[in-house]
Amino acid sequence: MKTLTAAETRKLLPFPDLVETLRSAVRDYHNGQISCPERMVVPTIDRTGTVMSMIACAPDILTTKLLTLYNGNTARDLPAIQGQVTCMDAIDGRFLFSLNGVATTERRTAAISMLGLERFRPAGLKTVLLIGTGVQAKAHLEALNALYPGITVYIRGRSAERVIALIESPAYRALQLRNADREYFDPDVVITVTSSQSTLYDEPPVSTRLIIGVGAYRPEMIEIGPTIVNGSTCIVDDPIGAPSEAGDIIQARKDWREVKPLAAYLSGSEKPEGPVFFKSVGCAAWDLAACRLARRTLGL
Repeated sequence: MKTLTAAETRKLLPFPDLVETLRSAVRDYHNGQISCPERMVVPTIDRTGTVMSMIACAPDILTTKLLTLYNGNTARDLPAIQGQVTCMDAIDGRFLFSLNGVATTERRTAAISMLGLERFRPAGLKTVLLIGTGVQAKAHLEALNALYPGITVYIRGRSAERVIALIESPAYRALQLRNADREYFDPDVVITVTSSQSTLYDEPPVSTRLIIGVGAYRPEMIEIGPTIVNGSTCIVDDPIGAPSEAGDIIQARKDWREVKPLAAYLSGSEKPEGPVFFKSVGCAAWDLAACRLARRTLGL
C-alpha cells in the first residue's frame, strides 16, 4: 500500500478537480450512496490527547480517517494534529493507499467552502473577508488563489504578525491581500476559519453578502452570531452531523426544520432568497471524495 506525504497529498487534490468531485459526493451522500456514521471522538486515559475516527463506505471505495489531537505537542516540537486517510477497494477490500490526514482535511474543507461559494455567492464577487490565520486560513487562501484570481481578500486575526505574514506570503500571487483592520471595505463574502468560542462576526445580514462559517465544529464553539443565523437561510454541508456539531446554529437556537442541506441546491440554478449563511462541519464522505480523486490520479 502506497503512503503519501502531505506534499504528495496536496498535489493529488487540486482544487478545481476536488470541488467537482465533492459536488458528486454531496449528491451521493444525500441519496444514500455514501454511508458514514458520525465521527467517533475518544479522549486518552490521561485526557491530554484525543483520537478521532471517521469511516465512509461507497460502492467503489471504503475510507477511514484516523487522527490524533495533542494540544501539548507544541512543546515537543510535534504537530498538534497527526493522521492518515486510508482508501480501500469496496469490491474486494484491498488496501489501496493512504493520504496524509491533515492535508486531506485542509483541502476538502476549503473545497467544500468553495462549492458553497460557487452556489451562493452574490453577483460580481470582488471582495472577501477571511477571519483567521491558521492552517485553514492558508488552505482557503490557496483555494481562492486557484479558483478566483484577481479578487481582494481582507484578512483579520488575533495576531498582527500572522496577518502580515499571510499578506506578504508569495504563495497567493493571484490575490490582492489586505489587512482588514487598516482600511474600510464592504465584503461580498465573509469566511470564518477559527476555533473561537465567542462571536467574531454578527453584522445585520444582507442578501448581497454570503457568510461561510467553517471553524465552529463543536457545540461550544461559535464564530457567527445569532443576528446572522436567525436572519438568514441556513444551509449545511452535512445535515446529519450539523445538529450536534454546528455551534453557531446550536447557540442561536435556530429551528432545525428551517435549516437546508447543500445537496438541495446542487441540481439546478435555483438559489435561496435573501441572506445566506452556509455552515460546514465536515464528514467522512468528504474524505471519501478526496480519495476518489486521488485514486483516479494514481490510476489504482
